[in-house]
Amino acid sequence: MIPRSSNALKRAGSAAQPSPVTISLRTKSTSAASSSERRPPTALRKSDRGILSSSVASKCTYTSIAAAEKKKRDQDREFFISVLESSATKRDAKTYLKTFGTPSGVTKPKANALRDSFTSVSKTPRFIQPSDKGVVEVLQEVDEAPHVAIVKFKNPQLWDDDILDGVAKTLTQLRTLGLFSVVVVDCDVATSGSKDWRKSVNHQVDRIVKAVGEHGKPGAKVVDSALSTTSQQQASVSPFAPGRLHVEIETALTSALRFGYVAVVPSAAQDQEQLEYVPVDSNEAVLTLAKFLSGLQMPRPTVKESHDDATVIQMTRKATVDRIIVLDPIGGIPTHRRPNGAHVFINMENEFETAKAGLDLVTETASQTMAATKQKHVENLKLAKDCLAVLPPTASAIITSPAEAANLAALKGEDKGTDFTGLVGNVGTRRKQNPLIHNLLTDRPVYSSSLPLGRIKQTNQARLPRISTTTLAKKGLPVTIFPDPRQAPWQPPKPGGPRLRLTDTCVDLPRLVHLIDDSFDRKLDVQHYLDRVNESLAGIIIAGEYEGGAILTWERPFGLDEQTAYETGRMVPYLDKFAVLKKSQGAGGVADIVFNAMVRDCFPDGVCWRSRKNNPVNKWYFERSRGSWKLNDSNWAMFWTTPSTTLNESRIRDYESVCRNVAPSWLDKQKAAD
Repeated sequence: MIPRSSNALKRAGSAAQPSPVTISLRTKSTSAASSSERRPPTALRKSDRGILSSSVASKCTYTSIAAAEKKKRDQDREFFISVLESSATKRDAKTYLKTFGTPSGVTKPKANALRDSFTSVSKTPRFIQPSDKGVVEVLQEVDEAPHVAIVKFKNPQLWDDDILDGVAKTLTQLRTLGLFSVVVVDCDVATSGSKDWRKSVNHQVDRIVKAVGEHGKPGAKVVDSALSTTSQQQASVSPFAPGRLHVEIETALTSALRFGYVAVVPSAAQDQEQLEYVPVDSNEAVLTLAKFLSGLQMPRPTVKESHDDATVIQMTRKATVDRIIVLDPIGGIPTHRRPNGAHVFINMENEFETAKAGLDLVTETASQTMAATKQKHVENLKLAKDCLAVLPPTASAIITSPAEAANLAALKGEDKGTDFTGLVGNVGTRRKQNPLIHNLLTDRPVYSSSLPLGRIKQTNQARLPRISTTTLAKKGLPVTIFPDPRQAPWQPPKPGGPRLRLTDTCVDLPRLVHLIDDSFDRKLDVQHYLDRVNESLAGIIIAGEYEGGAILTWERPFGLDEQTAYETGRMVPYLDKFAVLKKSQGAGGVADIVFNAMVRDCFPDGVCWRSRKNNPVNKWYFERSRGSWKLNDSNWAMFWTTPSTTLNESRIRDYESVCRNVAPSWLDKQKAAD
């Protein structure tokens, strides 16, 4: 075991806390005032399963209790501000409560919207009761399979105390919302060659435990005896294959999570051959923990075990791993599309290789220091991909900087911190919106990946777009595009020439029709639609198993024949149908995936479309378009993504002509057309 100067639990904060409080926060539009209700302490029973720990206080004054309660109130206020500033919708609230449930001891919210009434207390109920003999704390067990985030701390020795304190506060807030943390500490000791690596790691572990303890109990618990390694086995090339690392002492980790502690795991393991602790690769440690908690850790074979094919291996899920969080000073995965910024969202199923290749485009024009971090970005990207491969499709990976996780933002003209690599802004004032809390409540990044840089919300002081250093990655969905733009860019077909049709065998027409019917909540007149688009089809985009999609056509201005429109270059790229299944709307970034494929891969020079003037989705369209126009004497609003450098009045008039004259194809003729 790594030698330690004292027990980790003694270093955690010991300030007393009041009993859990149920708080209901409402928006300004709600007339009811916020309320709080103090729950009386429950009597201890023999059947209670918990850990009883006590410490004798030499003196307990009213001043110290008041100070502790004031600190707790201030922390709660900041936390609930972060919750209300998360931009969560009613759909987000439903999804959050369905996934994480209502914390124990809290009545189910009457309103079905997070902003209307969001109720939250810790999933680790406890009470602290002052007495003459000292302070008695009762920690009750959480669910047998808690929701967990595995958080990698990269080079915490480079983090100042303010950043570490902010990250610790964020982890305790995530715990309050039902997401418990396993922290893997990586001080680069495996590659530094330092002989005194144990001292370096232990010092950082002490800092982390102390920082978490400052924000209430239960604090953090050091788990430095769970991992074991063997040098005889090679590193696995597949995330599903057994690796060199193995969780040997399971209860060391599971008991910490069961009682709500932040489990702190150093990047070290017991070598089974040398019988000593050695540094290990932190990425292997994160993947090993993800597999173990998910019930995917294969038992190591022994000599006595039979290798009969009929042998049944039973594996039990210890927790639900919802998030992999990488806190690295170099920040998220950079992209050349957002100068000095990072990918907002990566669909691993379809964009992993693209994001990896894009690092070359970033480093070609960057400084030598920036180029040296490329391999680290590749490692972070691969870690996210490997972990997501073994986790449920609902899991996410977040790669960000410690400053972002601590909710500290850079302000123009300030220099209060260290700029580690040029990717991460200096530490400035505290932002209201925390990217980790926002992601937990909404399952989305802080802003949409399809949102143009100029439409990102501006900061109050700098009046400049906030450049995010946070990358959200999901296993995602495969994207199928017909015809494939990687083979040849989309161009208007010659009149009379071959073209794609919706009746071709590559298209599953019944599923495509179901997608449209479900998304628009009305029935498509299939035959009328086929007659209209089959000769003008430009291509289709399909996300996943027809969970989302787009149908795009080449239209010509009213009264212009096909030959003339083709020869004069007046064929109009038109988005005819944009659809997402109801169950996938607002989740998983399906709409963003389809939209990005359209504007980046299919029609990079621009596309236009129309929507009813009172369509609720128009705000989403407006934010992603380069221009919009409400058409007079009609119920249509027109949008386009064409760059201003190639747009002129004649082109706009062609767009208008198409948007006014495309005939709807719905069976219900009475309802307003979409």
